[in-house]
This record gives sequence, C-alpha cells and structure tokens, in this order.
Amino acid sequence: MSLFPISRFCRAPLFLLALQLCSAPLAAGEMTPEKQARLSRTIILDETSVKNLRLETVEAEETTFESTVFALGRVEAQPHRRAVVASRVPGRILEFKARVGDRVAAGAEVARLETRQPGDPPPAIALRAPLAGEVTSVELRLGEPVEPDRVVMEIMDLAEVQVVARVPEHFAAQLALGAKARIHFPGRGENLLEGKLQRLASTAERESGTVEAVILVPNQDGHHRPGQRAEVHLVRSARPDVRVVPRAALQGEGAQRFVYVKDYELKYAYVRTPVGEQNDRYVEIVEGLLPGDEVVTRGAYALVSAGRGSVSLKAALDAAHGHEHNEDGTEMTAEQRAAREAASRGAQPAAGPWQVNRLSALLAGSCVLLVVLWLGALRRPSPASATRA
Repeated sequence: MSLFPISRFCRAPLFLLALQLCSAPLAAGEMTPEKQARLSRTIILDETSVKNLRLETVEAEETTFESTVFALGRVEAQPHRRAVVASRVPGRILEFKARVGDRVAAGAEVARLETRQPGDPPPAIALRAPLAGEVTSVELRLGEPVEPDRVVMEIMDLAEVQVVARVPEHFAAQLALGAKARIHFPGRGENLLEGKLQRLASTAERESGTVEAVILVPNQDGHHRPGQRAEVHLVRSARPDVRVVPRAALQGEGAQRFVYVKDYELKYAYVRTPVGEQNDRYVEIVEGLLPGDEVVTRGAYALVSAGRGSVSLKAALDAAHGHEHNEDGTEMTAEQRAAREAASRGAQPAAGPWQVNRLSALLAGSCVLLVVLWLGALRRPSPASATRA
C-alpha cells in the first residue's frame, strides 16, 4: 500500500493549494501591483511647493452629465425679422430721418424722397420702416438718385437672433429639435448663453461634411450682433448620477487626458488619474476617484512639469504611517531594519541577503512539501488501472 494514498480526484485541488501557498508573499511589506501603479503616477510635494504653485482643489460631485456635440457658428438675424426700405417711384434722397444704429418703430418715417414728377418744388414722399428694429445699414447718400430696384437702408429686429452652427453630419442624427444648446461667444470673454435647437438643414454640405443647425437666442440687450463668432455645445443625451469634476481640472491632449486627484493617504501628494467623457462644463471620472476626493483646478498645469515632486516616496510614507519604508514604497521588515542598523555600526548582519522571517520559512517549506506530494501522486497509478493490469 502507498504511504500517501492520494486518489486522482484530489490531485488537482492539492496542486491548486500548492500554487496558492507558493504565490503567498514572502516578505511582510510586499506591494500590490495596483498600489505600485498608483504610486508611479503620484507627484509628492512639500508645503512650500504647494504654496508656490498656488494649488487649488475642488471636491468631486455627482450630477446629470450631458453628452454634447461641439460646433462653430455665427450670429445671424432671423429672416422674418429683416427688412429693407425702398421707393416705388424714382427720385433722389432729400433727407434721412434715421441713421445706422438708430432704433425705429414700425411705420416711422426714416427718409424723404424728392420725386421726378413736375412741380416747383417737385413733390416729396416719405419712406417708412416696414418693421420695428434697428437700422443696420444705409446704402445711399443725400442727393443720390433712387430707382425702384435700389435699397435705401436695411432694418433688423435683433430682440431675438439665431446662431447658425455647422454640425458634423454623423452627429446631426443624434440631435432632437428643441434640444438645449450652450453658446459661448469668444469675443465676450466668459459670457455664456443658452438657447434651443430650432431646426436642422435638410441637406448636408458636401465639401465640409456638415449640417447647418439653427439655434434661437434671446438678445434683449442687443449685445449679440450679426456676424459674431460663436462656439456651440448641443446636448444630445444625458445620464444621471455621474461622478464629475470641473473641466478646469483637465490636463493633457487628445486621448491622453487626465486630472490630478489629491491623495487620500499622503500629504501634499497628487495622483494622475485618467478621465472619461467630457463636455463644455465637466469631465467624467471613471476610475481612481472616491466620494469626497478632491481634484486640482488652479495650478494643475504646473504639476505636469513638476516631475516626481520635491519629496521622496519613502519620506512621504514614513510621515504618513509613522514607521519606516523602503525606497520603492514597501514597508521595511524587522530583518531589513536590523541589517541597516548593523551596517550603520560597521558590523556584518547576522544573516545573508536571502534572510527571511519565520512565517516566510514556514510557507516556503509547506509549499515544497505539497509540490513533492503532488508529483508523487502523479507517478502512482490509480486503483482502477492497477486492477486491469
């Protein structure tokens, strides 16, 4: 009879147990791959550096995240709010009653025309505004001849204007009429306005591959003028309860975008963390962010060039945990501390460089024993095969 009667049924579990024991950490302070990867993306500063960089942080929040489509556009007057002043009879300009920039009421006299009918003086007629609005251009000068096909002046009602944006055609199908739009006017600093998508063009422009989107914008104060540039973010969908940070925290370019998250364990430490989708306001955080974590907003760009920081990883971990660590961030074992103290006194350590503690020795011995048992079990035939022989 075999000294170790191990059936084929238990060989696999025994092998798995051996692997599990062999893979156990042999050193008390071994670092996990996740923590090692996190520390490799960490910048550690001292208090003075933080003050010099003027770092400011904000706490992450959960909100409804809106996926947007970005497009460039221009301000235009609405077609039904534009009109021209003209004469049905020929003559010459005798007098202007309104000039560029003046606001006029519907039916108000804006110019007088001397006709070519006989008389001394020739009879004059009044030219009147067809709608209320602002005089945006005057095409003729005093005394200049006027024909029925000549435009005398143009009037626009700019109380409500439209922004015409060129949306990439593959995004146009994702937009619904009435969708919310946020509009930024670069010429007006941080001014931001909200409007609604009124309509999409029925055809796309072949050369640019874009579709015109028309957004209505209120303009009671008259600040938005035709021809003004606009940056448009059209909302195509929304997701609730998404963890986000302000867009001001975003760094990097293209697909390599990230934010700096204030480390929860180390003081004055900031971890470079990848981000998800972005819109004109927020950046979605998909990993590496816990409730209550803070991200760097002001000074984030300076951290990009800060390298590894001004404080070593060992010093930061020693201060945070109250005991010593190795240079790679692992915890220093009792044997390592004894070896270091012996080296500082000029004495040789009691054990060689392969010294391990009792727990490690016990685990290693158990591992070897189980592997030997497993190999022996593989070499012994099963009872069924022995009977057939």
